[in-house]
Amino acid sequence: QVQLVESGGGSVQAGGSLRLSCTASGRTFGTRVMGWFRQAPGKEREFVAAISWSSDSTNYADSIKGRFTISRDNAKNTLYLQLNSLTPEDTAVYYCAAGSGPYWRTDIYNYWGQGTQVVVSS
Repeated sequence: QVQLVESGGGSVQAGGSLRLSCTASGRTFGTRVMGWFRQAPGKEREFVAAISWSSDSTNYADSIKGRFTISRDNAKNTLYLQLNSLTPEDTAVYYCAAGSGPYWRTDIYNYWGQGTQVVVSS
């Protein structure tokens, strides 16, 4: 069992930055693929980024590539998402997720956090 708790969301102006964190409980964090997803109002949840257990491989959605960076610290059981050059289109609830399987797949996640809200104003 893995429990995930996100933090770091908030309100920011366009062009600004935020750093999201996701702290995991349980002893298997270091062996799992971790990912970030987001859900904007009226839209379906979409994949944002993923990172392998060893941090040697990452995968990003085209819409955020070059602006967001995913990272993890297995010693702290913590996943991060650095959000730069934010636009109003990035407004969403951001969720972290833990899964088992290839990092490039988006259907491998079976543990989810409760989400943290990001609001970007123009």
